[in-house]
Amino acid sequence: MSRRRVSFGLIAATFAAALALTVVPLPDSLVWFRPYWVAMVLIYWCIESPEQVGMGTGFTMGLLLDLMTGSLAGQHALGLVIVAYIIGRIRFRMRFFPLWQQAAVVCGVLLNDRIIYTWIQGLAGYGVPDWRIAWAPLVVLFIWPWVFLILDLTRQRFRTR
Repeated sequence: MSRRRVSFGLIAATFAAALALTVVPLPDSLVWFRPYWVAMVLIYWCIESPEQVGMGTGFTMGLLLDLMTGSLAGQHALGLVIVAYIIGRIRFRMRFFPLWQQAAVVCGVLLNDRIIYTWIQGLAGYGVPDWRIAWAPLVVLFIWPWVFLILDLTRQRFRTR
């Protein structure tokens, strides 16, 4: 079965949208519930187009995210590389999961990312982050099916040979 390639422009546009959603200001009461948009887009493309998006893309997007958010250099890069690795290892199985199971896997992977974030913060001497950082992966549990469907419809509409 030959798979059609996805244009680089479409992949770049989805990551640009994810980066933009990441820096949209939110009220203080909602900051802890901000989904990890870049990780969700990375997970989607690692599942659907692994020959084009993988750990290198995760590293690059992580560095961009570090620059945009002013966080510790390499913090998001390491987390997104590990996310891309995990998804790359289980993508064949994950493609056949129903959306609710995919959402559970994505939530678990992003909880793992939050553990890595906590570890890096501790090693850097910033102390233990607030426990509310676990809310974002739980929000992703509920919005992943919608994000997946929107990205999938977009990919199907703009796919090339």
